[in-house]
Amino acid sequence: MRRGWKCMSPGTSHFGRREHEPSQCLQHRPLRGPSWTQERTLVAVKPDGVQRRLIGAVIQRFERRGFKLVGMKMLQAPESILAEHYQDLQRKPFYPALISYMSSGPVVAMVWEGYNVVRASRAMIGHSDSTEAAPGTIRGDFSIHISRNIIHASDSVEGAQREIQLWFQSSELVNWADGGHYSSSYPA
Repeated sequence: MRRGWKCMSPGTSHFGRREHEPSQCLQHRPLRGPSWTQERTLVAVKPDGVQRRLIGAVIQRFERRGFKLVGMKMLQAPESILAEHYQDLQRKPFYPALISYMSSGPVVAMVWEGYNVVRASRAMIGHSDSTEAAPGTIRGDFSIHISRNIIHASDSVEGAQREIQLWFQSSELVNWADGGHYSSSYPA
């Protein structure tokens, strides 16, 4: 068998080919290869999620998915951070209520790292409207209303970079070795 290839078990065939032919094998790429580009994303448990004591449930889902926590803090979000974070919503009629809600209690901000973590985290949290969020997603399981939807996650790699810089200083992010189980270190 070729190094780096995973093939079918001995004695099996696929479409009449002999076992261990490269055409029937899947190339196994270790998680640390160049095709496994690591990303970081900001995830924040909003005040309703903190008040309902859902922080652990959120963390557990991200850990079980194989993502690596590299930064976390609980804070009463300053209005200056919230204004910059939600700058694209400033002209919306619900903006004042959003800022009031987000400053009504503590927020737990986290930075998660992993392969395709931005897109995967958006799928994990579900639709922002709880009535449209699929069961099994964080919002589908825990959210009670569109204005109390438990969690925020960055919507793009560029957005994640901007949000991480807004919520965290580089000294608050920890690069740590995970033994190669799920992800590799990411430059600060």
